[in-house]
Amino acid sequence: MSQSSATKTAGEAAGETPGELYDFLVVSNRLPVDRVEEGNGSGWRRSPGGLVTALAPVMEKSDGAWVGWHGAPDEVLEPFEHEGITILPVPLSAQEVENYYEGFSNATLWPLYHDVIAPPEFHRAWWDSYQRVNQRFADAAAERAAEGATVWVQDYQLQLVPAMLRRLRPDLKIGFFNHIPFPPQEIFAQLPWRRQVLEGLLGADLLGFQRPNDAANFARAARRYARAGGKGSRLAVTDPAHDGEWSPRERTVRAEAFPISIDTARISELAERPEIIERARQIRHDLGDPTTIMLGVDRLDYTKGIRHRLKAFEELLTDGRARVGDVALIQVASPSRERVEQYRILREEIEGTVGRINGTFDTMQHTAVRYLHHSYPVEEMVALYLAADVMLVTALRDGMNLVAKEYVAARRDGTGALVLSEFAGAADQLKQALLVNPHDIAGLKDAITTAISLPRGVAARRMKAMRRQIVVHNVEEWSASFLARLKEVCP
Repeated sequence: MSQSSATKTAGEAAGETPGELYDFLVVSNRLPVDRVEEGNGSGWRRSPGGLVTALAPVMEKSDGAWVGWHGAPDEVLEPFEHEGITILPVPLSAQEVENYYEGFSNATLWPLYHDVIAPPEFHRAWWDSYQRVNQRFADAAAERAAEGATVWVQDYQLQLVPAMLRRLRPDLKIGFFNHIPFPPQEIFAQLPWRRQVLEGLLGADLLGFQRPNDAANFARAARRYARAGGKGSRLAVTDPAHDGEWSPRERTVRAEAFPISIDTARISELAERPEIIERARQIRHDLGDPTTIMLGVDRLDYTKGIRHRLKAFEELLTDGRARVGDVALIQVASPSRERVEQYRILREEIEGTVGRINGTFDTMQHTAVRYLHHSYPVEEMVALYLAADVMLVTALRDGMNLVAKEYVAARRDGTGALVLSEFAGAADQLKQALLVNPHDIAGLKDAITTAISLPRGVAARRMKAMRRQIVVHNVEEWSASFLARLKEVCP
């Protein structure tokens, strides 16, 4: 890590003594660690997410640091080291969590970017908080970045950070990755602060999206509402003068697709462990050893199509095309944003639907839907993937959906069937899945019955082709390809 820089950091500009400087920084809403209670206090453990898995080795090799919030409001933490990564915490107040995170990020941007499946809310107080918090993240990164460092900003909570960073530190190489969809121009146009968000994103040198359509949607919006020039994935922008220290200059911003993936090797290894295989057998036994187990694994979110899935299954039971005892559905719905009103309403609706289905179709020996409103460790998830004959991914809109890829990675023996929404980014890579439009309940029912009765040889060929895709295009390949492209496009 560098100890000096020809460019002033935010801390130096304020007369503060800078800390150590880093050649590679990741900036995300959350840090890559979770607090855990220990015998004599609390400690930290690495978060299980795919982003952490992808970037931890890169950071360890390149003097990296991670800027983010640690998850507790109204608490200020000093930087610390954890498993080879420098952690740079950014504090948030309880009011900022409510306005910036629960408000603007998840009640304005999230529904807007997911095709307004739920109506977005537009509040100026939320927008003001979003700007303040984004500036705080940008200041933290600018203060600790070495001269010419690479900074990779993550996701929709921090869309203003790239331009803020560029104003503070024009020497940096700045990447941004949008993990969720980017909406069509006609939907994005509803955002009252559309120009400011686009200009914030255009501060990056390279913008990564899950699908080519997302990149194209962004490019069209940038040309329409932020006066960007250029053609295709190349956007021509002009940076304003910076406090008289440098003149306006033209840059080219690239907007391209980099579909994210999973740690395929880890999921495959877990799927071979005897204790996890045995746990999968126990799950089947606990359900009464039905002929077919179907599985849904989602955050409890209105974009995931859980209601459509339950409706299709209920109609299959009503029609007699499926029978409790022969078929069982496990629905894992991990808690999500439970302080946001839309999510409280969704939880009540889902639980009511499950209760109605079970009340109508359960027998003394068998349950139609086993509903689990919990989060589970990865070992239990792999056991569920092994227990399930059919995986149901019926998202109404999804940037990628890594659950679909994890299911494929776990099915090393080539068995199993994946019913996959065409509106999930994973459909671009997993073309051998049974692709469905989840809004078409009749079509979804047909796909489910096809999956249940899929001949073993056909299932094996489909699964083998999908496994080849995710073995080659894993999460390490994703991060390496993005960072290599960022290095290539930066002068």
